[in-house]
Amino acid sequence: MDAIVKNFPAGQKQARPTQQEAEEAVRLLLRWAGDDPTREGLLDTPKRVAAAYRELFSGYEQTPEEILGRTFEEVAGYDDMVLVRDIPFFSHCEHHMVPIIGKAHVAYLPKGRVLGLSKIARVVDVYGRRLQTQEAMTAQITHAIQEVLQPRGVAVMIDAEHMCMSMRGIQKQGSTTLTTTFTGEFQNNAAEQARFLTMIRR
Repeated sequence: MDAIVKNFPAGQKQARPTQQEAEEAVRLLLRWAGDDPTREGLLDTPKRVAAAYRELFSGYEQTPEEILGRTFEEVAGYDDMVLVRDIPFFSHCEHHMVPIIGKAHVAYLPKGRVLGLSKIARVVDVYGRRLQTQEAMTAQITHAIQEVLQPRGVAVMIDAEHMCMSMRGIQKQGSTTLTTTFTGEFQNNAAEQARFLTMIRR
């Protein structure tokens, strides 16, 4: 819930609207779009949209610390790069609330402890299922792993298509955006950066 708290001054966190209020907001938007929310095909749409939003933005209900909390130390001396690539995700642009669709590549250099591989994909989901900018999401994934695991370095690349560019505005379908964040040895050692980039492009 940290991203929600940061949107408001301390002590002024807003209460979550009720289900009824959320549904009424959807009815208002349907009317604003030019349709009739009382017609048969739209009668249950407000309820469905509210339920979909709860699922699509479920990342606000989770914290990376909960997901990354359990680590493993029995690694038989392994201390080389751990890379999970091509992690698919769906997010939503915080400016227009339309989808961002992409893949994340996440690597770290262990320092005595490793994560369960599924935990890395789950952290991508936690931040993906929030209103986002791609730049912020890339940094958030990186710093969450760095702070919890304390590895020798973390590298994250996100490659995504933004529907706010494809469906509206400039309408350039198929264009993607690449963002990267590096910490530790990935940040300070050009050879490690190059190895990460080579491995994800194989």
